[in-house]
Amino acid sequence: MFKRAFDVLVSAVALIVLSPLLILLAGAVRLTSRGTALYRARRVGRNGQSFELFKFRSMVADADKHGPGITTRADARITPLGRVLRRSKLDELPQLLNVLRGEMSFVGPRPEDPRYVALYTPEQRRILSVRPGITSLASLEYRHEEELLVGDQWEQQYIHTIMPAKLAIDLRYTDHASLLQDLSIITRTVLSLVFGRTPPS
Repeated sequence: MFKRAFDVLVSAVALIVLSPLLILLAGAVRLTSRGTALYRARRVGRNGQSFELFKFRSMVADADKHGPGITTRADARITPLGRVLRRSKLDELPQLLNVLRGEMSFVGPRPEDPRYVALYTPEQRRILSVRPGITSLASLEYRHEEELLVGDQWEQQYIHTIMPAKLAIDLRYTDHASLLQDLSIITRTVLSLVFGRTPPS
Protein backbone atom coordinates (compact mmCIF):
# COMPACT_ATOMS: atom_id res chain seq x y z
CA MET A 1 0.00 0.00 0.00
CA PHE A 2 2.80 2.41 0.88
CA LYS A 3 4.57 1.73 -2.42
CA ARG A 4 1.40 2.53 -4.37
CA ALA A 5 0.83 5.72 -2.36
CA PHE A 6 4.44 6.74 -3.10
CA ASP A 7 3.93 6.05 -6.81
CA VAL A 8 0.73 8.12 -7.00
CA LEU A 9 2.09 11.07 -5.06
CA VAL A 10 5.47 11.29 -6.79
CA SER A 11 4.14 10.67 -10.32
CA ALA A 12 1.44 13.33 -9.89
CA VAL A 13 3.95 15.89 -8.59
CA ALA A 14 6.47 14.97 -11.30
CA LEU A 15 3.88 15.37 -14.07
CA ILE A 16 3.01 18.85 -12.80
CA VAL A 17 6.62 19.97 -12.28
CA LEU A 18 7.83 18.51 -15.57
CA SER A 19 4.82 19.62 -17.65
CA PRO A 20 6.76 22.44 -19.44
CA LEU A 21 9.48 19.94 -20.42
CA LEU A 22 6.91 17.37 -21.51
CA ILE A 23 5.17 19.93 -23.72
CA LEU A 24 8.50 21.07 -25.18
CA LEU A 25 9.58 17.50 -25.98
CA ALA A 26 6.20 16.63 -27.47
CA GLY A 27 6.41 19.67 -29.73
CA ALA A 28 9.97 18.82 -30.78
CA VAL A 29 8.97 15.27 -31.73
CA ARG A 30 6.04 16.55 -33.84
CA LEU A 31 8.15 19.22 -35.56
CA THR A 32 11.12 17.02 -36.45
CA SER A 33 9.35 13.98 -37.91
CA ARG A 34 5.96 12.96 -39.25
CA GLY A 35 3.62 11.30 -36.74
CA THR A 36 2.25 11.67 -33.25
CA ALA A 37 4.33 12.79 -30.28
CA LEU A 38 3.44 9.76 -28.18
CA TYR A 39 4.06 6.14 -29.05
CA ARG A 40 1.81 3.53 -27.48
CA ALA A 41 3.40 0.11 -27.11
CA ARG A 42 1.49 -3.01 -26.07
CA ARG A 43 3.16 -4.54 -23.02
CA VAL A 44 2.39 -7.22 -20.44
CA GLY A 45 1.90 -6.03 -16.89
CA ARG A 46 0.98 -7.35 -13.49
CA ASN A 47 -0.84 -10.70 -13.46
CA GLY A 48 -0.32 -10.99 -17.22
CA GLN A 49 -2.68 -8.09 -18.04
CA SER A 50 -1.72 -6.17 -21.17
CA PHE A 51 -1.64 -2.38 -21.25
CA GLU A 52 -0.45 0.51 -23.41
CA LEU A 53 2.96 1.83 -22.39
CA PHE A 54 3.53 5.50 -23.24
CA LYS A 55 6.78 6.84 -24.68
CA PHE A 56 7.79 9.85 -26.70
CA ARG A 57 8.07 8.58 -30.26
CA SER A 58 11.74 8.09 -31.10
CA MET A 59 11.28 6.25 -34.39
CA VAL A 60 9.64 6.99 -37.71
CA ALA A 61 5.85 6.71 -37.88
CA ASP A 62 4.54 3.13 -38.00
CA ALA A 63 8.02 1.75 -37.23
CA ASP A 64 6.47 -1.32 -35.59
CA LYS A 65 4.95 -2.25 -38.96
CA HIS A 66 8.31 -2.08 -40.72
CA GLY A 67 10.61 -4.01 -38.43
CA PRO A 68 11.06 -5.98 -35.21
CA GLY A 69 9.77 -5.01 -31.78
CA ILE A 70 13.29 -4.75 -30.38
CA THR A 71 15.56 -1.90 -31.42
CA THR A 72 19.18 -2.58 -32.32
CA ARG A 73 22.11 -0.19 -32.30
CA ALA A 74 22.05 0.49 -36.05
CA ASP A 75 18.26 0.60 -36.44
CA ALA A 76 17.55 3.00 -39.31
CA ARG A 77 14.02 3.61 -38.02
CA ILE A 78 15.29 5.79 -35.14
CA THR A 79 15.00 9.52 -35.87
CA PRO A 80 17.89 11.94 -35.14
CA LEU A 81 15.95 13.44 -32.22
CA GLY A 82 14.95 9.95 -31.18
CA ARG A 83 18.57 8.96 -30.71
CA VAL A 84 19.01 11.85 -28.27
CA LEU A 85 15.79 10.98 -26.43
CA ARG A 86 16.73 7.30 -26.14
CA ARG A 87 20.30 7.99 -25.02
CA SER A 88 19.09 10.40 -22.31
CA LYS A 89 16.04 8.23 -21.46
CA LEU A 90 13.80 11.29 -21.87
CA ASP A 91 11.58 9.20 -24.13
CA GLU A 92 10.50 7.29 -21.00
CA LEU A 93 9.02 10.32 -19.20
CA PRO A 94 5.43 9.74 -20.40
CA GLN A 95 5.46 6.51 -18.39
CA LEU A 96 4.74 8.70 -15.39
CA LEU A 97 1.16 8.49 -16.73
CA ASN A 98 1.34 4.69 -16.57
CA VAL A 99 2.50 4.94 -12.96
CA LEU A 100 -0.30 7.33 -12.03
CA ARG A 101 -2.87 5.03 -13.69
CA GLY A 102 -1.62 2.03 -11.71
CA GLU A 103 -0.28 0.06 -14.66
CA MET A 104 3.33 0.58 -13.61
CA SER A 105 5.44 1.47 -10.61
CA PHE A 106 8.60 3.55 -10.40
CA VAL A 107 10.61 0.40 -9.66
CA GLY A 108 9.88 -3.06 -10.99
CA PRO A 109 10.77 -5.40 -13.85
CA ARG A 110 10.60 -3.60 -17.18
CA PRO A 111 7.39 -4.54 -19.05
CA GLU A 112 7.99 -6.82 -22.01
CA ASP A 113 6.42 -7.24 -25.45
CA PRO A 114 3.76 -10.02 -25.45
CA ARG A 115 5.62 -11.99 -28.12
CA TYR A 116 8.59 -12.43 -25.77
CA VAL A 117 6.52 -12.98 -22.62
CA ALA A 118 5.03 -15.96 -24.46
CA LEU A 119 8.52 -17.52 -24.30
CA TYR A 120 8.83 -17.21 -20.50
CA THR A 121 9.21 -20.37 -18.46
CA PRO A 122 6.77 -20.88 -15.54
CA GLU A 123 9.56 -19.75 -13.19
CA GLN A 124 10.24 -16.60 -15.20
CA ARG A 125 6.53 -15.73 -15.24
CA ARG A 126 6.74 -15.09 -11.50
CA ILE A 127 7.93 -11.57 -12.27
CA LEU A 128 4.39 -10.87 -13.48
CA SER A 129 3.24 -11.00 -9.85
CA VAL A 130 4.49 -7.42 -9.36
CA ARG A 131 3.84 -4.18 -11.24
CA PRO A 132 6.39 -3.48 -13.96
CA GLY A 133 8.55 -0.43 -13.42
CA ILE A 134 10.09 2.56 -15.14
CA THR A 135 13.46 1.42 -13.82
CA SER A 136 14.89 -1.78 -12.41
CA LEU A 137 18.15 -3.49 -11.49
CA ALA A 138 18.08 -5.27 -14.84
CA SER A 139 17.59 -2.06 -16.82
CA LEU A 140 20.51 -0.50 -14.94
CA GLU A 141 22.70 -3.52 -15.71
CA TYR A 142 21.64 -3.48 -19.37
CA ARG A 143 21.34 0.28 -19.79
CA HIS A 144 23.08 0.07 -23.18
CA GLU A 145 21.28 -3.05 -24.34
CA GLU A 146 20.89 -1.80 -27.92
CA GLU A 147 24.67 -1.77 -28.34
CA LEU A 148 24.79 -5.49 -27.53
CA LEU A 149 22.33 -6.43 -30.25
CA VAL A 150 24.47 -6.63 -33.36
CA GLY A 151 24.73 -8.96 -36.33
CA ASP A 152 22.14 -11.07 -38.10
CA GLN A 153 21.37 -13.22 -35.05
CA TRP A 154 20.55 -10.33 -32.71
CA GLU A 155 17.05 -11.59 -31.88
CA GLN A 156 18.31 -15.05 -30.96
CA GLN A 157 20.97 -13.37 -28.84
CA TYR A 158 18.24 -11.43 -27.05
CA ILE A 159 15.98 -14.44 -26.51
CA HIS A 160 18.64 -16.91 -25.42
CA THR A 161 21.18 -14.70 -23.62
CA ILE A 162 20.06 -11.19 -22.69
CA MET A 163 16.41 -11.83 -21.80
CA PRO A 164 17.16 -14.78 -19.44
CA ALA A 165 19.91 -12.76 -17.73
CA LYS A 166 17.56 -9.81 -17.20
CA LEU A 167 14.79 -12.08 -15.94
CA ALA A 168 17.15 -13.68 -13.42
CA ILE A 169 17.90 -10.21 -12.01
CA ASP A 170 14.20 -9.33 -12.00
CA LEU A 171 13.33 -12.55 -10.15
CA ARG A 172 15.82 -11.73 -7.40
CA TYR A 173 14.20 -8.31 -7.10
CA THR A 174 10.71 -9.87 -7.01
CA ASP A 175 11.73 -12.20 -4.18
CA HIS A 176 13.45 -9.52 -2.09
CA ALA A 177 11.67 -6.25 -2.96
CA SER A 178 11.70 -3.58 -0.28
CA LEU A 179 11.23 0.17 0.01
CA LEU A 180 14.93 0.59 0.84
CA GLN A 181 15.95 -1.30 -2.30
CA ASP A 182 13.51 0.73 -4.42
CA LEU A 183 14.98 4.00 -3.15
CA SER A 184 18.48 2.69 -3.90
CA ILE A 185 17.47 1.75 -7.47
CA ILE A 186 15.84 5.15 -8.04
CA THR A 187 18.97 6.91 -6.74
CA ARG A 188 21.26 4.83 -8.96
CA THR A 189 19.00 5.52 -11.95
CA VAL A 190 19.12 9.28 -11.41
CA LEU A 191 22.90 9.20 -10.97
CA SER A 192 23.32 7.14 -14.15
CA LEU A 193 21.29 9.70 -16.10
CA VAL A 194 23.25 12.62 -14.67
CA PHE A 195 26.74 11.15 -15.01
CA GLY A 196 26.20 8.84 -17.99
CA ARG A 197 27.25 5.66 -16.21
CA THR A 198 25.66 3.27 -13.75
CA PRO A 199 27.07 3.57 -10.22
CA PRO A 200 27.88 0.31 -8.39
CA SER A 201 25.29 -1.13 -6.02
